[in-house]
Amino acid sequence: MAHSHDPSSDIGDPVSPFLIDWLEPFRSAFSSPTWRLVLVLVMGALLAPGKRTVSACLRVTGPTMCETFSSYHQVLNRARWDPHDLARRLVLLLVARLAGQGPIIIGLDDTIERRWGAHINARGIYRDPVRSSHGHFVKTSGLRWLSFMLLVPLPWLPGIRALPFLTILAPSERFAVNRGRRHKQLTDWARQGMLQILRWLPHRAIVFVGDSSFGTHELAWRIGRRATLISRLRLDANLFAPPPPRNPNTRGRPRQKGPPLPKLHTRLGDPGARWTSLTLPRWYGSAKEKTLEIISDTALWYRPGTPPKAIRWVLVRDPDGGRDPQAFFCTDIDMHPAEIIATFVRRWQVEVTFQELRAHLGVETQRQWSDAAIARTTPVLCGLYSLVCLWAGDVLTTSHLSYAAAWYEKTSFTFSDAIAAIRCELWLGNNLSRSPPHRKRQIIPPNKIRRMHYALCFAT
Repeated sequence: MAHSHDPSSDIGDPVSPFLIDWLEPFRSAFSSPTWRLVLVLVMGALLAPGKRTVSACLRVTGPTMCETFSSYHQVLNRARWDPHDLARRLVLLLVARLAGQGPIIIGLDDTIERRWGAHINARGIYRDPVRSSHGHFVKTSGLRWLSFMLLVPLPWLPGIRALPFLTILAPSERFAVNRGRRHKQLTDWARQGMLQILRWLPHRAIVFVGDSSFGTHELAWRIGRRATLISRLRLDANLFAPPPPRNPNTRGRPRQKGPPLPKLHTRLGDPGARWTSLTLPRWYGSAKEKTLEIISDTALWYRPGTPPKAIRWVLVRDPDGGRDPQAFFCTDIDMHPAEIIATFVRRWQVEVTFQELRAHLGVETQRQWSDAAIARTTPVLCGLYSLVCLWAGDVLTTSHLSYAAAWYEKTSFTFSDAIAAIRCELWLGNNLSRSPPHRKRQIIPPNKIRRMHYALCFAT
């Protein structure tokens, strides 16, 4: 049944003053006309349920009958603004508010955004990490993204959170071949992202944490002494002792490495190895403490083609036999083995962030086809996740209650509570969030009530 209303009244809600103040650090990155459109799109991305298309953002904010609706699409595919400049502003904001004075720990990982369509040039066929297992291989079509996330605690949430600030598109090999370019591996994009972050934060100590995809000798050697890399290490890695002192009368170039050391997998059966017990509060998502046995030492890691790299390796085994033995390495040989393991455990929050991005901010529901819009939309949604976590510290107070039920006990806030609090601020605004100073009745505009109605009825 059709409901008639005046189309001219659909000019949209004014942007909340809260949102304008929160986004002020990014104001100078856009022109004045583009900035007004950006505020509407950001407000729509926060309020819209389900898909995060431009049309969905306009429906929930109001300007559905605006004749210049194409201007909102052009913010993503034509307007002149740099996503890397926004990433720089975001990481400086997050570091200033959350990082403190110690080393900055940054996790990096890749994820597949499932997308189909012949017009999406950068997409490829990849292994689906969610649907695949050790014995079952599933392929999927999509875009590959490399995300750098700040691993820090939040004031309103216990534990560590992964806050993305720089997300880079890693196009498929077919994309590079069609354009006559050299295909960049994932580690090439990781190296460029690391060096970019080091230029943004030149006076801070940075520790990068990645999984086995980034545990390569070349990546560890490329970042040099400017940062620390912690990742997994193969049990058959080529490890060597330091070279012996050089005799002044010896001819030829100096030796780069000493005699080879035993492989790490041989140390598992060495009866003379001295294992040390280590108790971690969390291990592979378990809420209970876990006791592990570790052994650690320093060595020179060598691969043909690059100079040897001094590392500290840590070999971990489970006394209960629940997990296979695994090894980790750190390019800072002075870091304690327990600190290496505790830092690597932080990286597991990256997967939680990827899941929440899909569940609450609609990643994988975008429908852009142009290369510029594709390269901008997902990084913006990832950055918006970090901003919601940051803004939630200003909104969530002791008077707020977490969303729970009789069959679901929650003892702390989650990201769903954070984005719900932000939505309440945007829907209600200054006028309805507290008692007015006068006795005049506050009236919600009918258009806003209708959009709330649509947001509930078309939540999917």
